[in-house]
Amino acid sequence: MRRKFFGLALTTLLLALCFPVQAQQPTKIPRIGYLSPTSPSVSPTRIEAFRQGLRELGYIEGKNIVIEYRYAEGKFDRLPALARDLVSLKVDVIVAIGTASVEAAKDATQTIPIILSSGDPVGSGHVASLARPGGNITGLTNLTPELVGKRLELLKEAVPRLSQVAVVWNPNSPAADLRMKEAEVAARSLHLQLHSAGVRSPNDLEPAFLTMKKERVGALITLRGPLIVNQSKRILDLAAKNRLAAMYDDRSTVEAGGLMSYGANQADLDRRAAYFVDKILKGAKPGALPIEQPMKFELVINLKTAKQIGLTIPPNVLARADKVIK
Repeated sequence: MRRKFFGLALTTLLLALCFPVQAQQPTKIPRIGYLSPTSPSVSPTRIEAFRQGLRELGYIEGKNIVIEYRYAEGKFDRLPALARDLVSLKVDVIVAIGTASVEAAKDATQTIPIILSSGDPVGSGHVASLARPGGNITGLTNLTPELVGKRLELLKEAVPRLSQVAVVWNPNSPAADLRMKEAEVAARSLHLQLHSAGVRSPNDLEPAFLTMKKERVGALITLRGPLIVNQSKRILDLAAKNRLAAMYDDRSTVEAGGLMSYGANQADLDRRAAYFVDKILKGAKPGALPIEQPMKFELVINLKTAKQIGLTIPPNVLARADKVIK
């Protein structure tokens, strides 16, 4: 009887010693790679929106999730090395901002899931379709090419006598040709003469605006890309200096002093990217997750800037604005 009791007590003691050891085994903390062609100072609201989305799903950076940030600072040629660096860290998923980042991430890995945030993933050849992306890629599209025509239309409504518009863009930017073609088609239907203001480096901005002045251009639109985003402050300053009406694709530029913007609510998209991270960390296959399109678009107008350049925005355009800065 004593032997049985002693044996039972010993077994209980051994089990009690084993469980704490198992409980102390470290839990693997998910690691996310965040690849951007710009710099953190250019779009801090985008990063914070992504973090907010993660927090809403229970992920706290530095506590139960780690984010490895890699920024190309506007230099496309740095992206491939930055993507390979993230792969070497064995991150669980890569969030790739913009077409160039997606391209670099796709070249660096065919196994690590990639969550893209770009304009035209199908046209760029990154996925087979929005409904069934296939491979290791999924994410969100902001429909950038399709919105160029709408921006030109709104710009003409805001400046009724407008006849000549410049397009400030970087011809070297991935997928920029798609957006330029969309602009050309829309311009013809709106009876607008389009002027290409190609900007391949910051040094090209001043000459581009001098050319606009010589050609008597009345307004401009920008085609989003890392260089254009990085130089957005200079562009809006030059537009104001030359008293040019300007249409952008991001409300933050208008809040910084630009005239108008029309586009997807980028903060909503960045928060939504966290949903894809959560799904993939829980075992979902990226290629089986449909790429989402934006549900909300917004028109933002800065009346202070309109007054500064001597422009009166028609009441019917103001009435359609989601936000008016006075």
